[in-house]
Amino acid sequence: MRNPYEILGIKENATKDEIKKAYRELAKKYHPDQYGANPLKDLAEDKMRELNEAYDYLMKNSSDSSGFNNSKSSYSNPNIYQSIRMDLQNGNYEAAESKLNNINVRDAEWNYLSGIVFHRKGWYDAAYNNLSTACRLDPSNMEYREALSRINNKNDFFRDSYRGTRRDPDLCNICTTLWCMDTCCECSGGDLISCC
Repeated sequence: MRNPYEILGIKENATKDEIKKAYRELAKKYHPDQYGANPLKDLAEDKMRELNEAYDYLMKNSSDSSGFNNSKSSYSNPNIYQSIRMDLQNGNYEAAESKLNNINVRDAEWNYLSGIVFHRKGWYDAAYNNLSTACRLDPSNMEYREALSRINNKNDFFRDSYRGTRRDPDLCNICTTLWCMDTCCECSGGDLISCC
């Protein structure tokens, strides 16, 4: 998540009353109910989700006297996500998961990294849910979209195998197909396979 003060368009030393006032004004402007069937409704929903997240964070973690309190968030260590990525790269999934669990702000990057952790642990449904959320929160991020696409393809493979709908070509199917094609060609005056 971006700096919540920037999202709400207020100064970092804003009081809780100023935070509430800014949130109410933006909520009136971006509330999805006023967009009806307008194609901008999806964008308004995303913006409203971002506003809600920023507002909730600030109301929980700020005080009127000190402003933005960094002690409980990923802002206290701007390189926390980089550290988590290094843990994932080194195969240290437990450390990555532990760090993710200590972050209060569940933004797109948090959901993406959680999805990767779940995927590496073999929890494909949880991974799919987190990656979907990451893509919804940041739809322009190609890294998130590619990860979701990869897990979608893997899930489709397993679903098709489970349902028995996946049909890999076998020798019987190939022979039957060739025989049918040869018969059709001969009916039309041609010959696909000359030996038959």
